[in-house]
Amino acid sequence: MDGRYTSAIIVAAGDSTRMGYKLSKQLIPLNGHAAIEYTLKAFQSCAMIDEIVVAARSKDIDDIAHIAFSFRKVSSVTAGGATRVESVRNGVRAADKRTTHYVIHDGARVLITPEQIEKVLSAAYDCGAATLGTPVIDTVKVVGDDGHILSTPDRSTMWAVQTPQVFEKELYKRALANAVDKGLNVTDDCSMVEAIGERVRVVMGDYANIKLTTPADITIAEALLAKRK
Repeated sequence: MDGRYTSAIIVAAGDSTRMGYKLSKQLIPLNGHAAIEYTLKAFQSCAMIDEIVVAARSKDIDDIAHIAFSFRKVSSVTAGGATRVESVRNGVRAADKRTTHYVIHDGARVLITPEQIEKVLSAAYDCGAATLGTPVIDTVKVVGDDGHILSTPDRSTMWAVQTPQVFEKELYKRALANAVDKGLNVTDDCSMVEAIGERVRVVMGDYANIKLTTPADITIAEALLAKRK
């Protein structure tokens, strides 16, 4: 709409070290379907998304492509890289030239909904950069190398950031180029935008939008998905 073309970059190139699986997290069965199917279905169902690009581990490309290309909006399944920055860069390179906004999402966040995607997109269309997040509900401690507490940050100012994270194209390309040039090792894309002095708006997300990281997350995700059905 209004000349916008929005490309979702699904980052699905991480390993499953903390999960303890040899199988990619994206392919772990959840209630009979591969995890990435749920992610792709949410983006396929979001009217504000024009195309979907998946960046996957090289050894998973065939399996993920078999699933991904059953979704009409998927335009490409490309190889990820050794780092998140490299994987996202490969996804961005594969996106349509008409793109005006990139939506970066962790493939392992399978509980994302079209409504949440639209919410963060609307904010990013307004201000150029936005992310989903939720206020931290646990007390957080800064712990030293010796295992002792150093300090207790003010919880009222702390948020746990999620994905999708949405950025205007030229802003994001500047941030990505800076991250590549400086070899930044970031765990989310907001950090790259912050590194060039730009601001990112945080939009209230959903505590259910968890990322598959440990075996316990599989149990939680299957229960939540079953409840939705």
